Amino acid sequence: MAAPYRSSRDLDWTLLILTLIICTLGVLQIYSATLGTAWKDAWWKQLIWVAAGFLLLYLTAIVDYHVLLEHVPLMYVVSVTTLLGVFVVGKQAFGSRRWIPLFGGFTLQVSEFVKLVLILLVARYLSGLKGNRVETKDLLKLGLLVGFPMLLVFRQPDLGTALTYAVILSAGVFLAGLRTRHVVIALLLGGVIMPFGWMSLKEYQKARVEAFLDPSRDPKGSGYQVIQSKIAIGSGGMWGKGVTRGSQTQLRFLPVAHTDFIFASFAEEQGFFGVVVVLGLYFLLLMQIVQNAQMAPDRAGMYVCMGVCALLLFHLLVNVGMLVGRMIVTGIPLPLMSYGGSSILSVFVMLGLVNNVRLRRFVN
Repeated sequence: MAAPYRSSRDLDWTLLILTLIICTLGVLQIYSATLGTAWKDAWWKQLIWVAAGFLLLYLTAIVDYHVLLEHVPLMYVVSVTTLLGVFVVGKQAFGSRRWIPLFGGFTLQVSEFVKLVLILLVARYLSGLKGNRVETKDLLKLGLLVGFPMLLVFRQPDLGTALTYAVILSAGVFLAGLRTRHVVIALLLGGVIMPFGWMSLKEYQKARVEAFLDPSRDPKGSGYQVIQSKIAIGSGGMWGKGVTRGSQTQLRFLPVAHTDFIFASFAEEQGFFGVVVVLGLYFLLLMQIVQNAQMAPDRAGMYVCMGVCALLLFHLLVNVGMLVGRMIVTGIPLPLMSYGGSSILSVFVMLGLVNNVRLRRFVN
């Protein structure tokens, strides 16, 4: 049995400090991006979410992750049931039904927290395999378990979050020892399914794909976000225009500058130098998670840490990539910086799982 931690010194303080710095930069940018708008109070709400996030991180860290793994079946059933409930009582906004209304006007995006359950589910299943390779039956079982909630989220519709579920599964089976033939079969199936997938997309989702290929085709419609994002990033130059001084941000040319496009707003006001600093902070954060995976006391702990790492890396690559036209605009937030309670809290719980593994790295 893994030994419990003896003091707060056993927490990963490097990871916590990096997290705090990134969150601070996010709050500062949210303040700048929402100044004089209907969202002008978003920055202090984000502070509340961050404070609550650190509390959740600690609470998640002190409960042995082996106990959480034992309760994965129950958590999975609750997650699927809640996702189904979104279609009944969910609040619709921006063309999607993703949020469950709570007291005080707050809302909860259930799909964000389902990621946590899937990370634990994949870790539990793969750590129980006897061989050093993933067999076809294992892929089918895991594919069905992850695919069902993925389908539910896709139907909300929320393509971006649905894709993150596939990332959790892919990272897990890759680490567990994926056979070459499985990769070939997956690619072939993807090629066959792609036309049907295209037909199942909403019109605005198809427009985003077309805008990705050529934003200039509809500069005032589907291509507007990417075009304005590129202008904002380019106008930042080397050192940026300064906080609250970005023209694209302050004149409201840049859409949703405090959520999905916060990094473009940050790049305009802090410049290339600020971008390098923040990307460096994210790199150090991810490497710290990988280090905890290497020190994990068992395979389950390793899968948990690497699942978190893969998910955060995917969020980072897609969010930053879509700002410069290298990824399709999917509405995936930038971890720890984008405004949003559900996103912030889910990331903190993920980091709590990483600390959970770290605290139990020494075995009796």
